[in-house]
Amino acid sequence: MKEFFTLEDFNLSNKTVAVRVDLNSHVQNGVVLDNERFAEHSKTINYLIEKGAKIVLLAHQGRKGEDDFISLRQHAKILEKYIDQEVKFAEKIIDPSTERTIKDLKSGEVLLLNNVRFLPDETLKGDPEFHSKSALVKFLSPLIDFYILDAFSVAHRPHSSIVGFALVKPNIAGKVMENEIESKKEAMKPLGINTWILGGAKIDDCIKVLEYVFSNSPESIERVLTGGVLANLFLLAEGYEIGFGSRKFLERKGYFNLLDRAKTLLDLYRKEIILPEDVAIEKNGERIEVNINKVPWEANILDIGERTIERYCEIIDGSRTVIFKGPLGMYEKEGFEIGTRKILTHIAHTDVYSLIGGGDTTLALKRLGIDKSLFSHVSIGGGALITFLSGEKMPGIEALKLSYSKFKTKFQPSQH
Repeated sequence: MKEFFTLEDFNLSNKTVAVRVDLNSHVQNGVVLDNERFAEHSKTINYLIEKGAKIVLLAHQGRKGEDDFISLRQHAKILEKYIDQEVKFAEKIIDPSTERTIKDLKSGEVLLLNNVRFLPDETLKGDPEFHSKSALVKFLSPLIDFYILDAFSVAHRPHSSIVGFALVKPNIAGKVMENEIESKKEAMKPLGINTWILGGAKIDDCIKVLEYVFSNSPESIERVLTGGVLANLFLLAEGYEIGFGSRKFLERKGYFNLLDRAKTLLDLYRKEIILPEDVAIEKNGERIEVNINKVPWEANILDIGERTIERYCEIIDGSRTVIFKGPLGMYEKEGFEIGTRKILTHIAHTDVYSLIGGGDTTLALKRLGIDKSLFSHVSIGGGALITFLSGEKMPGIEALKLSYSKFKTKFQPSQH
């Protein structure tokens, strides 16, 4: 049964469409790095160009207060390589000059608005009704015919650019969104996922999803193999020394606030949540592996150790379906990519159904030279991926359904 509009439902020729994409990228010394998201979203953008739409792109970069919270001017230039034409850029999102530029767009032209998270009310948590009154929706809705949600990777956020247009304009699932939803439904048949491998540096979503799954569908989460910052948080919650550098990172990111929740999860599900037995730290520029009982106080944990890698590989061999979200260590640093590389390579060469996700993970695959076609599906969603697979409702997908129910009688297939 149809739940939301797709691009094929409409004649988009000469229509002005706003498209929420996700171009969030790593930033090194002020330089935005290319990643898989540009390539994936270009499929939707190129489709719209071919159909003769006038295209206004919305995206974000970083979080307020972080070093990578910057303008999207560089993103426009990177995107040009993938669509083989100019991408106009609007420095100010809500401005008379931007309004004129949108009205002057010709069929097939593309405009990227600046970082939507620069808007104060973008990241407020709210439902579609609340966000329909946001500055972005009020400004943009009179200028567009349709709103296309293509950013699956942020569809778990109840933000203005994700849910705010649902009641105001017909919302349509883009190519990336549609593909992500369908592939994950496939992964959940018939018995769901039984081994989760969670790492990376963004761990608030991981904690939230673990709480939800263990409470609502514990049968679908038999084992959680931990690495990266998530493993450090759990190790600290368990009473282990994780080193000054690791503690400092947790503190700087505000993750100490998650300690009590991590302790509760371990108290209730210690059998399912598997922590590293050994870790890798740096000493005099060298990779040194130590037992988790022997981490020096001044250390910084940068990877999982060989014994842990071996154990994780054995668990993967006995798995039915594996999800891998987030690198297991600082793979960008030579000598500390070993855990991420070995585990991903092992998954790639087993018969297990594998879902690999997250911007950091797709970048790791590229840097480590691992062919993404070796996995069942590679998603550009991280937190969104595990939220979807947990069974928790995602605001973006719910907004698509809400918009379909509101506008479906107005836009019958025969009228398109």
